[in-house]
Amino acid sequence: MRTILIMGPGGSGRTTVAAATARRAAAEGTRTLLLGADRTDTLGTALGTGTGPAPAEAAPLLTVWRPDAAERFRQDLTAFQTRSANVLDLLGAARLDAEEVTPLPGAEELSFLRALRDAALSERYDLLVVDMPPLPQALPLLGLPEELRRYLRRLLPPERQAARALRPVLGRLAGVPMPSEWLYETAARWDLELAAVEAVLTDRHTAVRLVAEPGPAGADALRTATLGLALRGLRVESLTANRVLPDAPDGWLAALLAQQRKTLAEWRDTERTDDLHQVPHLGRDPRGGDDLDALAVPAVNPAPAPVEWPVADRLAEDGVLVWHIPLPGAIRDELDLVRRGDELVIGVGPFRRIVPLPSALRRCTVAGAGLREGELRIRFAPDPGLWPAAGR
Repeated sequence: MRTILIMGPGGSGRTTVAAATARRAAAEGTRTLLLGADRTDTLGTALGTGTGPAPAEAAPLLTVWRPDAAERFRQDLTAFQTRSANVLDLLGAARLDAEEVTPLPGAEELSFLRALRDAALSERYDLLVVDMPPLPQALPLLGLPEELRRYLRRLLPPERQAARALRPVLGRLAGVPMPSEWLYETAARWDLELAAVEAVLTDRHTAVRLVAEPGPAGADALRTATLGLALRGLRVESLTANRVLPDAPDGWLAALLAQQRKTLAEWRDTERTDDLHQVPHLGRDPRGGDDLDALAVPAVNPAPAPVEWPVADRLAEDGVLVWHIPLPGAIRDELDLVRRGDELVIGVGPFRRIVPLPSALRRCTVAGAGLREGELRIRFAPDPGLWPAAGR
């Protein structure tokens, strides 16, 4: 299945473009599922038909689903209490009824990511179009599975489970069940679910379609989004310039049109996306199938090549290995690099990511770094104490 993540700043018409993209794919014969993240039914407003927590057909070959994250959290908590009954009884904890549960901060985001995973793994559809939250919420959301998995591995390292055979003995000696077994089993289950979500987001068939209104605000948002997506290794499939005005002879509309034309020219020159498409302003908010079809959004492109962070062997020439990390739009003064053991902490602009070093670089020391033409190049020199000597 192809997965297209539709992303853009708030007020850019992101939801409308997502609905129009899904509708066009379905009209071309592709079994399409449109997934929405908004609490309010913005998708239903654009489509001209209500959407909700149960998948419903909005047009031939087009199904729309807006999962209820709050209800899903209640179901997850109820299941968690059932699985953890022995431990909760041991602690004397009082159970929570589903009716008194309200989602905790972050719970809705996790529930939506799980819904995205379930949708992507469904065999009923060929294309998944996801109307993501606005960019300030969407960019951290994409990194959440990776970060939570890292926290779990640090707090509950899997290798410590090697001593699990001793826990039943310790439990009999203590006379009570040992909660550590339950704790590691729960952590393993969470890690498995987070890994499945992460696999969907990093799959070679997953791409991002950015939506922005041409102008200074849209240009700033696009610049930030492109950098954040590059740090996550996500490929931008295309850029949709939304609400492009027709030619205007004079008046204040002419000034706005000139501003749009200037931004569009800059976007064409940056070459940060594989394709740029313009969607016209209809002079009104699009409502219903006819308006969505009139937008003439681009078809879904073939899957772009995966983003690669290659390691170049320059040992013979310069005595170093060079790790190439594409970061289009990065500024040298806003770049921060810290090595922590076998990991590299990369900070660029408002974004930060901790990535494991490739195996060959773990036996090296950092010899320097440089930012050239939108690419971070980190030089690693072999550590004589760890690097195999020649001829061995």
